[in-house]
Amino acid sequence: MRRFFLSALVSAAVLAAPARAEFSIPGFELVQTAPVETSLHSDDLRGPAVVWSELFDHAKNEIVIGQFYAVIKPGSVFDKVVEHLEAAGKRGVKIRFLLDKKGVGLSEQPTIDRLKAIPNLEFRILDYNQLTGNGIIHAKYLVVDGATAYIGSQNFDWRSFEHIHETGLRITDPKIVSQVLAVFNQDWRAQALTTQSMQVPALNQKTVTADIHQPQFLLSSPNKYNPAGVGDSETSLPALLAEAKSEVRIQLLDYAPLSYGPKGTRPYYAVIDNAVRSAANRGVKIKLMVSNWNLEQPAQVYLKSLAILPNVEIRVVTLPVASTGFVPFARVIHSKTMVIDNQVAWVGTSNWAGGYMDLSRNLEVVMRNEKMAQRIAALHEQTWSSAYAQPLDINKQYPKPAKGSPE
Repeated sequence: MRRFFLSALVSAAVLAAPARAEFSIPGFELVQTAPVETSLHSDDLRGPAVVWSELFDHAKNEIVIGQFYAVIKPGSVFDKVVEHLEAAGKRGVKIRFLLDKKGVGLSEQPTIDRLKAIPNLEFRILDYNQLTGNGIIHAKYLVVDGATAYIGSQNFDWRSFEHIHETGLRITDPKIVSQVLAVFNQDWRAQALTTQSMQVPALNQKTVTADIHQPQFLLSSPNKYNPAGVGDSETSLPALLAEAKSEVRIQLLDYAPLSYGPKGTRPYYAVIDNAVRSAANRGVKIKLMVSNWNLEQPAQVYLKSLAILPNVEIRVVTLPVASTGFVPFARVIHSKTMVIDNQVAWVGTSNWAGGYMDLSRNLEVVMRNEKMAQRIAALHEQTWSSAYAQPLDINKQYPKPAKGSPE
């Protein structure tokens, strides 16, 4: 009873509080989930509960949502957010909700039942594994009325709104919003084809290289199923890193030059790791910040092999247990951001390992904007210099982390 009461108080405080100042540049607002009972809050950043509720309240025609899995906890902040989605459906807004088949096992049936019960909501499950052999819908995004999009690290999970460090973007840039909607529509059509046991035709036979010198642009994966005009994440990330001159700041849940193979094997995947090491070798300072979940083996060994290189500094972030007790699958940093030379900002949905930018549906936004880059760099520094972050000790054998959340 006490835990429910505390959760209800948090919900009321988050959704009833006056709107905080927002940090934005034309076309983009930076949004943050700061885990409760930590010092990682930012007064100039709105939380996703406020932003998502606002988006649902303003919807007039259609809301589309693509997610890996879904978990709603009664009485939580996110429970109140979903009420705004329900209200949109009740007033006639068409809602299309696409979930990954592997994510169904991570979801909770009462949550799925609740979503299916929303008026005017069509719920579909796509087995992305059928498209690429070993992929998922890992992107976390939504589009409202074809005019506003949200892309971020927040899963459709109550914990992502209270107990996990997350970063996202509210997007009104017309070109990027239209491309995000095109990605959703592609996967929505793919679901219809796979349900009928029909093959989903590839959209690209060759890699679509992005023009990385645009002021702002969307990247997506996998390249094979990217709509026209959307660049490939897997080739664009190394290209951006190749341009770095002085410093790259990176925050991730998970970094490893490994993929996911059959029967639990972890095949070597060097695409991103090679690009990071190449930047360090030419003198670029790399500040990589990962979650304590990244200390699993064999990823821990690879992190240490990177940490011994000149110009590389790695810190591991461990968040304290909540006062209400252990929250499974939470209390972790889950943001996926990068800043290059305080000039280029990256906010995405991919972990930096095999299986994400090559086989799974993910979305990344790149902004060549000094103001946004410096704000995300400051957000990185806030956690980097906190008591929660400690330098990776290459001589220490870290125990297997107590995880708790789907990635």
